[in-house]
Amino acid sequence: MLGLFKAVMPKEDKFFDLFSAHARTLVAGAEALHDMTAGGDAVGPASARVDQHEDEADEVTRQVMVAVRRSFITPFDRSDIQDLTTSLDDAIDQMRKTAKVVTLFEVKTFEPQMREMTRIIVEAAKLTQEAVDLLPKMRLNAQKLSDIAVKITQIEDQSDHMYDQGRKDLFLASRNGDPMAFIVGVDIYSHLEKVMDRFEDVANRISGIVVEQV
Repeated sequence: MLGLFKAVMPKEDKFFDLFSAHARTLVAGAEALHDMTAGGDAVGPASARVDQHEDEADEVTRQVMVAVRRSFITPFDRSDIQDLTTSLDDAIDQMRKTAKVVTLFEVKTFEPQMREMTRIIVEAAKLTQEAVDLLPKMRLNAQKLSDIAVKITQIEDQSDHMYDQGRKDLFLASRNGDPMAFIVGVDIYSHLEKVMDRFEDVANRISGIVVEQV
C-alpha cells in the first residue's frame, strides 16, 4: 500500500520539469511578440501565437499548483515554488496584454525602439530558461545562476533606456501630428516595459531561492 501511495505522489523532479516547460512557453511567447513587431500581416498570426503560449503556461501553472498540494516532499519551500510559478506566469500574461493592446488598436507598424525592446525580451526569456534548467543542481550552479540574474537586470536597464527614448521620439514625432498615435504608442511601450519588469521579477525569485538553498 505504501508503495502504491508513493507511486501516485508527484516526484521532486516533476517540479523542475514543470518549471522548464513553463520557461519554454516564455521563450515561445517572447519570440511571437518579437515577430508581431515586424508589423503588417505578421501581427495577427503572431498575436494568436502569444495567446496560445499563454494558454499553455496557464496549464503548466495549474499542474504545479496541483502538485504542490499533493506532495509531501518538494525540492524547496512550497511558497517559493508558488511564487516562482506565479512570476513565470506573470511574464507571459503581460506579453498577452501587450498583444491585446496591439490588436485592439489595430496597430500595424511599430517604432524601431519597440522592435528592439522585443528583441531583448527574447534574450531575457532565453536567459530565464537557462536559469530554470540549472535549478535541479542549483548548488553546483549557484555562480552561473547569479551571473544570469545580473545579465537579466542589465537587460532590464537597457529596456528602461529604450522605453524613455522611445516615448521621447514618439512625442517629437506626434506633437504636430496625430495625438492618438502618441497615446497608443506610449501604451505599447508601457506594456513592453512591464514584460521586461516581469522577467526581472523571475530573476529575483530565482536568486532568492538559491540564497536560501545554497
